Amino acid sequence: MTKTSLLIALSWATIVCGGAGGALAAPTDPYFANIDVRREARADETSIAGVVFDDANHNGRLDSGEHGVAGVKVSNSREVVLTDKAGRYILPARPDMAVFVIQPSGWRVPTDDRWVPRFAYQHKPAGSPKALRYGGLPPTGPLPSAINFPIIPTRVPTKTGQSFNCAVLGDVQPGSNIEVGYVRDSLVREMLNAPRKPDCLLALGDIVSDDLHLIPRTAEVMGAIGVPQWWVQGNHDYDHDADHDIDSSDTWRRLYGPNNYAFEIGQAVFIVLDNVSFPCGEDPREARERPFCKQYWKTYNGRLLPDQMTFIANVLKATDPSKLVVFAAHIPFVGFDNAESQPHQTDNLGELYALVKGRPALSLTGHSHTLENMAPGDSMGGWKETVGVSTIPFRHLVAGAVAGDWWGGDYDIDGAPMSIQGDGSPRGYVDFAVKGTDYTLDYRASGLPRDRAMWLSVNTPRFRAWAETIFAWRDTSEDRRDAVPPLSVQDLPDVKLLTPSDLQAGSWLTADVWMGDSTTRVMVAIDGGAAAPMTRTQELRGEGVRSGSAYSDPFALQRQLTMARTAIQSRSGDPEAQGYVQGRQKRLPPMPPQPRGSRADHSPHIWRYDLPQGLAEGTHTAVVTVTRDQGEASRDTLVFEVRATRPKPTFDFEYWDRFKNQ
Repeated sequence: MTKTSLLIALSWATIVCGGAGGALAAPTDPYFANIDVRREARADETSIAGVVFDDANHNGRLDSGEHGVAGVKVSNSREVVLTDKAGRYILPARPDMAVFVIQPSGWRVPTDDRWVPRFAYQHKPAGSPKALRYGGLPPTGPLPSAINFPIIPTRVPTKTGQSFNCAVLGDVQPGSNIEVGYVRDSLVREMLNAPRKPDCLLALGDIVSDDLHLIPRTAEVMGAIGVPQWWVQGNHDYDHDADHDIDSSDTWRRLYGPNNYAFEIGQAVFIVLDNVSFPCGEDPREARERPFCKQYWKTYNGRLLPDQMTFIANVLKATDPSKLVVFAAHIPFVGFDNAESQPHQTDNLGELYALVKGRPALSLTGHSHTLENMAPGDSMGGWKETVGVSTIPFRHLVAGAVAGDWWGGDYDIDGAPMSIQGDGSPRGYVDFAVKGTDYTLDYRASGLPRDRAMWLSVNTPRFRAWAETIFAWRDTSEDRRDAVPPLSVQDLPDVKLLTPSDLQAGSWLTADVWMGDSTTRVMVAIDGGAAAPMTRTQELRGEGVRSGSAYSDPFALQRQLTMARTAIQSRSGDPEAQGYVQGRQKRLPPMPPQPRGSRADHSPHIWRYDLPQGLAEGTHTAVVTVTRDQGEASRDTLVFEVRATRPKPTFDFEYWDRFKNQ
């Protein structure tokens, strides 16, 4: 018997064989504990072993009378093994690795009191190779004698036909303590007021915005929701002072956990991937040449490394092929907004697609602060040249952002920035509801009714001229343009009040359907007449991105192109209270209201309907209905007017002053 085998036997000697010992727990029942790390003397540094056990008393320790669980997947971040009938596993040791249990369907791993899952051990004997700004990973020393993983049975259903749901969070991304408060006052409050809690949070990277000191507070604030929160690492969650990609996740590993891992709920296996190479071009594990990696001192690229591909293959090999495979990463596999950008999409996609071929699959990503719901068969110009694929074989969702446009824009009624995103969608999160291997995806817009799913507006000739004038000003360098924009939102005539000349020059209804995709059906009925189809402005059939005022969302642009928050100032004497700042950007001094941040002049989810030139004068209604294959149907109404001439927009003092008050 080897020394490692003896250690396993000694660990197992404390266990009395039998059935599950604990009562079934609900997904939102607290189970606060840690993994059981043993540090008895050992001589073998070539492998690591332990037991996955039913933690009947919920204390995280393998106690006498507690039983091992068979058939559970355990990994060293590359290899994946199944526990034997006694719950035992053994894995090869690697010099720098995370050892973790893959939460099995029907069971839960423990969390800390912030609801951050505790399921992994970090092994980096010498720790970070240099001092890092946010602390890195201290030396972990020799391997433990055993790493035992506690799990408890749960009432989350596992049989086909039963369901669970997770809240999918695009970039939460507070860059300051003020912005952590926005997370608290929007996302957290709204989830606590929702009809029911989700079964988990899945946060798709950029949990914070470069200041890793914010991770503990952000975790605690989001932990108030009271459900396990699974996180993906993003490009703003790195140690930016690390010299090599292999070390740039060290602070993340200390504060959160692994940057590559997997877990199961119901009939789904979630494979969480750190697909950000940072700094790229400095790692011998990356054979592909990327010229842009050498243009800057440090930059990043979307990629999957060989060890990650091996990990994915090993998880899939050990998983029932009928299960839904949910890839969770930060950088989109492919995208609409960044269709021609290699750094902002993911290399190795052909290899990944081959691994998952024939399985039900879904990709969930963040990064671009846009909502992009891409159906199987979709294609964009630029994909082939940048990442080597022409079409996608399964649904890819870029999930928008909790932060919206990086917590920009004017304040809403709750005191958080409106922060409309570059595709025109509001900030918010995705409600991912799974039944067996079928699922729906619905967007919950922050600060709006739960069932609101679109913006409606009218694109008029005057709107297009107004927008193009501001675009031209904004595209001029700041040192060459007037400090005051040529136009503001107050210069724009009411777009829902049209004249015959507006109709003759071309005006159309716009429906920005946030979760719209290639299978979405958008219909409009004018004044109670027969419903007619609206036309999508981007087909996603291999064309490039269409942009400009004719492809924009007038509703969103009216809120993006004039922001009054830039002008806020006081006589308090506090420089931190003057002007405008987002995250770690340089504070701007008070300046006239103006556009800042993204602009919704292109989007994959806008539909249009050309208004007839002969519409009668008076008030009209447009009822827009949306049906989607994988989400809720929705309906909204736009009221607009046709007038022979445009009336004076403000109070008519000239008429008032003709008469004196008696």
